[in-house]
Amino acid sequence: MASRHLPFSLHIPTLILLLIMSKTGNCCFTHIFCFGDSISDTGNFLKSIGDRYDPIRYLPYGETYFRRPTGRFCDGRIILDFITEAYGLPFVSAYLSGKNTEDFLHGANFAVGGATALNNSFFESKGIEAYWTDYSLGTQLQWFKKLLPKILEKPGCGSDVMSNALFVVGEIGGNDYNHPLFKGLSIDEVRTFVPDVISTISLTIHELIGRGAKTLLVPNNFPIGCVPIYLTLFQSKRKGDYDPETGCIKRLNDFSQYHNAKLLEELEKLRLLYPDVAIIYADYYEASMNIFRNPKEFGINYPLMACCGGKGPYNCSFDAFCGERGSTVCSDPSKYVSWDGIHLTEAAYKVISHGVLQGNYSSPPLSNSCSNLFSKPSSPSNIM
Repeated sequence: MASRHLPFSLHIPTLILLLIMSKTGNCCFTHIFCFGDSISDTGNFLKSIGDRYDPIRYLPYGETYFRRPTGRFCDGRIILDFITEAYGLPFVSAYLSGKNTEDFLHGANFAVGGATALNNSFFESKGIEAYWTDYSLGTQLQWFKKLLPKILEKPGCGSDVMSNALFVVGEIGGNDYNHPLFKGLSIDEVRTFVPDVISTISLTIHELIGRGAKTLLVPNNFPIGCVPIYLTLFQSKRKGDYDPETGCIKRLNDFSQYHNAKLLEELEKLRLLYPDVAIIYADYYEASMNIFRNPKEFGINYPLMACCGGKGPYNCSFDAFCGERGSTVCSDPSKYVSWDGIHLTEAAYKVISHGVLQGNYSSPPLSNSCSNLFSKPSSPSNIM
């Protein structure tokens, strides 16, 4: 997107920080480990399905930055990519794509498209057919436990890996709600799942801290009432169902905010239990809403339409998802928030990630976590 739009530019202190990092090759985080779903997936889903057909295996996925499909559910980079770039690290390798420990010298990404926080057995107990991936948050945590000893064995690593790593736990939970809602369950029914989702996220954080994690970034859920697939599925003739400022569906966004409030409550409890650990709340919801409320400020012309899709008022249809027959793709994804009706464009992810990195949408500010970079000289034990 054009650099003239100020929100796309880093604030001066952050820019100086990133320039220093790039010049010195130094960073307060030596590794990044990520858990989540398609918002963060960099290739695990494609590896998990083998040679089976899926549209994300082909262009236009990946067209904007990589010029080829990479397994990301996006036209280009995702939030995780912008975070790793900001800290001077290479893109995080997808766990299932790694051939040996050398592929994980700077961390690993365990996120899988379609992943839920809860296990499939939970949904089956509710009478919901769990036909999606079984690579839940619990499975991803087991992958991490399996990989960690191999990373610790590498020369120059050791126990500092955990304390010098950034753990991105989410966004996760969205699919725990998406699938049941798409299958016709009511919002009130799905609302009862929230405590279990939050508990599972909390247990994962407990486990990571127990193994030595010192900095965790925990994102909340996006405003689903602004997502084209939801706007299409839950279309209403009642004008009062929509936010007059944004055009988003109010009751769906209320549900997202309910999840987010419960997540924040749980993180506050965890902070009391672990006062020496930085547990950072990443507000993807408000960072996104800032775009929907002020689209022109970010160069967005079509905030509620999918760039890649087909049919309907939001260019989104269950009959023609992005990359499938009957779908079309826009000429300039940077003018859109939504890429394929469910996931966001690189342009939108860039705004959100910069807001989180700068501290506007992270609490406590993520930028504070790198203060140790300037407070003391780096030693070999801090760098891998």
